[in-house]
Amino acid sequence: MPLIASATDFHNSLTTLPVSTFQPGEIVLAAGSTTGRLFVLRHGAVEIIKDGIQIARVSEAGTVFGELAVLLEKPHTADVRALERSEFNVADAETLLSENPTALLYLAKLLAGRLDSANTALLEVKRQVATSKPHEIIAKSVAKVEEVLNSADGRQYVASWRIMPTL
Repeated sequence: MPLIASATDFHNSLTTLPVSTFQPGEIVLAAGSTTGRLFVLRHGAVEIIKDGIQIARVSEAGTVFGELAVLLEKPHTADVRALERSEFNVADAETLLSENPTALLYLAKLLAGRLDSANTALLEVKRQVATSKPHEIIAKSVAKVEEVLNSADGRQYVASWRIMPTL
C-alpha cells in the first residue's frame, strides 16, 4: 500500500463535506481574507487573479484552493473567481487536516509535486537566460512556471519541459 494517498482516496474522503456552488463572476476566495477553509474543485472553472492580473485558469477536478493561506497562517494572496458554475467541497482546514490523514498526505503530495515541477521549470528558465534565448521564449517559460505553481499538482507540465525544453 502506498504511503501517499491517491487522488481517488482523497476524493472519497471528502464525500461527507458540504458542497458550495458559485455562479460565474462570484468570488470563491478573496485576496486578503482569512477563511480557514479548504476548497476542493468538484467541477467547473475558476480563474486566479493576483494584483488584477489573471495568473491561472483552473478546471481540473481535485484542485485545492486555500491551502497555502492555511498552512502558512496568513491571508489568501489571490482572488479565486468562478468563470462558470463551479462546485467545491468545503472543509474547515484544521479539522480536515487533523482528522483525515488521507487529506493531509494528499495535500503534502500535491505541494511536493508543485515544488518539484516549479524547480524543473525554473531551471529551464535559467538555462534559457544563460544561452541568451529571445525574450519571447523566456516569457513563455515564465508563464509556464506560473501555470505549474497554480496547477493541481504540476505533473502535466513536467512532461512538456522534458519533451521540448526550449519551447
